[in-house]
Amino acid sequence: MAYNLLKGKKGLIFGALNEKSIAWKVAERAFEEGAEVILSNTPVALRFGNVYELAERMNTVVIPADATNIQDLENLIDQTMERFGGKIDFVLHSIGMSPNVRKGRTYDDLDYEFFLKTLDISAISFHKILQTCWKKDAITHGGSVVALSYIAAQRTLYGYNDMADAKALLESIARSFGYIYGRERGVRINTVSQSPTETTAGGGVMGFDALLDFSDRMSPLGNASALDCADFCITLFSDLTRKITMQNIYNDGGFSSMGMSNRAMAVYNRNLEECKDCK
Repeated sequence: MAYNLLKGKKGLIFGALNEKSIAWKVAERAFEEGAEVILSNTPVALRFGNVYELAERMNTVVIPADATNIQDLENLIDQTMERFGGKIDFVLHSIGMSPNVRKGRTYDDLDYEFFLKTLDISAISFHKILQTCWKKDAITHGGSVVALSYIAAQRTLYGYNDMADAKALLESIARSFGYIYGRERGVRINTVSQSPTETTAGGGVMGFDALLDFSDRMSPLGNASALDCADFCITLFSDLTRKITMQNIYNDGGFSSMGMSNRAMAVYNRNLEECKDCK
């Protein structure tokens, strides 16, 4: 059901790749809620996804840009504002990738060049987007910026590796730039800590299927889906959340407040003898 929450608003969404992407769902929901949206991803990613099909359905364009490259971002923001005929009302950062995870490197055996790439792609790109928008005064007063995070920024989860460090940095950037943007231009910046979600990127995490099952058993409401996340992002883009900024907000079915659930404990007890020596 649509509520026209974003009627007349214009947004820029980073990271849509395919139907599994949270950014894809956010773009669809933003369009349904009356927004005009421009999509962006790296040229390499665009060759592997089908985001141009989404753009066609939404009567919009895809502007390729590497979010770690300032020149690309400057060109992207200029083209976006030209197409919109003015400033941007909302931005979604849904960008994350770890070469260490992809290569199966564990946290006690990181390749440091890979580590720097993880931080640049998954977190520093957020700062680069914000700083580029800041210098170009590209976001309207009262606008909203959201980046997608994960609870591994606060808690250690096996297999999440150096992406946990990237998410912690991402959330810090949201707070630091959120103060400046809020004080000077009335723009709010928040992060959404989402349940583990079956996306192309999420599937690369070691033991992802087990993590997905565990978090679902732990969460009173079960895991939040990509569509659940999209719905929540829409409220953060809307005028209903004008005074929410610099927050990391959990959209995880209650997982972040749990210690142990009955459903998770039942599985633990059933396998206790078998796993007594597990590290």
